[in-house]
Amino acid sequence: MRVDGDVATEFEPVLDAFAENFDERGEVGAAVAVYVDGRPVVDLWGGLADPTSGVRWKEDTLVLVYSATKGVTATCANLLVQQGHLDPEAPVSTVWPEFAANGKGEITVGQVMSHQAGLPYVDGSFSLEEALTWKPMVDALAAQRPIWEPGTKHGYHMRTYGWLVGEIVRRVDPRQRSVGTFWREEIADELGIDFWIGLPEHLEARVAQLVPPRTDLRAALEPFGDELLLARVFSSPGGHFNYDQMWNRRQLHAPELPSSNGIGTARGLARMYASCVGEVDGRRTLSEATVAQAVKERACGPDEVLMSESCFGLGFMLGKSFGAANPRTAFGHAGAGGSLAFADPATGLAFAYVMSDLRFDAAGDPRSEQLVRATYRALEAGS
Repeated sequence: MRVDGDVATEFEPVLDAFAENFDERGEVGAAVAVYVDGRPVVDLWGGLADPTSGVRWKEDTLVLVYSATKGVTATCANLLVQQGHLDPEAPVSTVWPEFAANGKGEITVGQVMSHQAGLPYVDGSFSLEEALTWKPMVDALAAQRPIWEPGTKHGYHMRTYGWLVGEIVRRVDPRQRSVGTFWREEIADELGIDFWIGLPEHLEARVAQLVPPRTDLRAALEPFGDELLLARVFSSPGGHFNYDQMWNRRQLHAPELPSSNGIGTARGLARMYASCVGEVDGRRTLSEATVAQAVKERACGPDEVLMSESCFGLGFMLGKSFGAANPRTAFGHAGAGGSLAFADPATGLAFAYVMSDLRFDAAGDPRSEQLVRATYRALEAGS
């Protein structure tokens, strides 16, 4: 399979690993990007953006990255902390009074951002249209009772994270912008980042077609019903969601789902993370002090939803909990099906891998794992 792009000589092992993903692991279409100390050293893409039509993956191909979006949303929230508009230790109800309902008055911003709030699903019946509309979701979450005592345990807020943190962002932003607009105007436009939460229609033709996993996950979880928390969280809200062709529709690309439907390039994600651990073209998004606060462990251990270990700081996943090859110092976020993006302050490295072929392997995704290992081998060899 032909691979296009650029790679610094010392990072050619990443090119080899990327090519092996196609030759040995059946990759369909993908891209990988790496920055070191604010400088791009890997920018590669290959395969097919649409396996049905045979359209090739191009330099500007966009792809939906599911929960890797959470890292972008977390960056927005942490920027507001840095700007003095948001206090992680303050109760959410101080900026969102309605949220205090049903015993939630003392839940802090930090607890929400580290998946400790006890609101991993949206309770109630909703049409898909309602589930893709902002106000019905945030109103429902504001009225809802937590399913565990906030702060006593944590469980992955798969989709609700986006509405909860996004509404906090909107309420504390002096201009009350949505998280997608805040992201574009405060970070993405400044750095020329090709990544969107709420995709403009004129960019739709650039979006790669996702290839659903071989196993229908909703069908696999359905026999467990509500007895299994993961099953309830997975399809919430309204039981409408699954990793299938629905995510290839404009209907799922247009709204802002700040936990789930970010669409962009590996280059854009790597560039954002690079700007969190250093300057990129003279601009830095998060200061060293802000990052230090954001990566302090707030929740780590058995995850009530995922039923495996997860570790969270202030919105970011930490260390190996989101990638077997990740160093302990990594912070960022993985996305369903295989996408992965993170920064490593210890080395000044930023990494992003995006792809169209969705895979779910309990042992981890070998495609991203081999790319991360190759990146660190190259980094160590050059030091």
